[in-house]
Amino acid sequence: MAVRGTSDLFGKELRLHQRIVATAREVLEAAGALELVTPLFEETQVFEKGVGAATDIVRKEMFTFQDRGGRSLTLRPEGTAAMVRAYLEHGMKVWPKPVRLWMAGPMFRAERPQKGRYRQFHQVNYEALGSESPILDAEAIALLHRCLRELGLKRLQVKLSSVGDAEDRARYNAYLKEVLTPHKEALSPDSKERLALNPMRILDSKSEADQALLREIGVRPMLDFLGEEARAHLLAVERHLTRLGVPYALEPTLVRGLDYYMRTAFEVHHPEIGAQSALGGGGRYDGLSELLGGPRVPGVGFAFGVERVALALEAEGFAPPEERGPDLYLIPLLEEAVAEAFYVAETLRPRLRVEYALTPRKPGKGVEEALRRGAAFAGFLGEEELKAGELTLKRLSTGEQVRLPYQQVAGFLLSALA
Repeated sequence: MAVRGTSDLFGKELRLHQRIVATAREVLEAAGALELVTPLFEETQVFEKGVGAATDIVRKEMFTFQDRGGRSLTLRPEGTAAMVRAYLEHGMKVWPKPVRLWMAGPMFRAERPQKGRYRQFHQVNYEALGSESPILDAEAIALLHRCLRELGLKRLQVKLSSVGDAEDRARYNAYLKEVLTPHKEALSPDSKERLALNPMRILDSKSEADQALLREIGVRPMLDFLGEEARAHLLAVERHLTRLGVPYALEPTLVRGLDYYMRTAFEVHHPEIGAQSALGGGGRYDGLSELLGGPRVPGVGFAFGVERVALALEAEGFAPPEERGPDLYLIPLLEEAVAEAFYVAETLRPRLRVEYALTPRKPGKGVEEALRRGAAFAGFLGEEELKAGELTLKRLSTGEQVRLPYQQVAGFLLSALA
């Protein structure tokens, strides 16, 4: 029985997921990204150090366990820290810069399941490592936008901001503590904890009461606290996006939920999938590699949720194509023809999609089965066909029949199906 907050994938839903990942592969590999597959679990410290001990992910949402050797391991809650760990571990820092990587796979978070959000969910991640250039920030945003546009999504909203440098965030967190401490009792329990640990995270609160309080106080945005270098970086990203024709809007209140972000932060939203409308997002994280014990390696990247994108596609009326049935469904008409159907099927695969009945069928019953499976042709194997080494083919859409030697069947079907 499936664990609550997880789901099985098959049929149309699986094909839609596969299409989303295949489109991302095409877009990202065209930009030079190398596919990377990291383990489903890592040493817990990869996420405690990389994501941040004060984040909701580490404090509340990770699935952590001890192995038989007493080591603390965690199911992968996000991709970036794991990908940067792999970058450091495999010596990619000596590769030509930037190193572009991408990954697709399941992530795990112990959060409250809701539409489009599960405890096991799927993400596509992209990371570009080795350069501080704002060009790479703009490229990451453009690639995320292109992945979604190539899928056919039209109602996309790109939101851009900056969380500044470490000094900028320190000034902003001090300001937030000053203005919010007098209102501490009006904050949600989560935001009370964040006020002590990381006040910027209060801006990302899902509590309507918290958001109303922030509006009532008139909390200034992070953009007001940017230093000269961070501001110049943001302006450069804006300039590149404008030149590329990528539509975006500055969102002063945008913050990212992970501690490793600095400077550029961005999200892509779709208005048709509910209040939690973000499909994905990302930003710059120049200090993450140092948190993981490596040298300083600047980086920028993004992730998007496959389930979230699937919801957006459904909202815009996209329907995945029907599953393709077999090219040929073989129908043995007597017991000794069953094994022959198997042999014939094997000679035609994999050039053709071929299935067969495992017990003898009457012609009418066999055709009914072939139609239910969505076959293009039915192939009959009776006594005469066995003696002659031939197959009677019936095109199910027209009823047209032809009898051919085995060696001519593949050519005929390939030509007919083309």
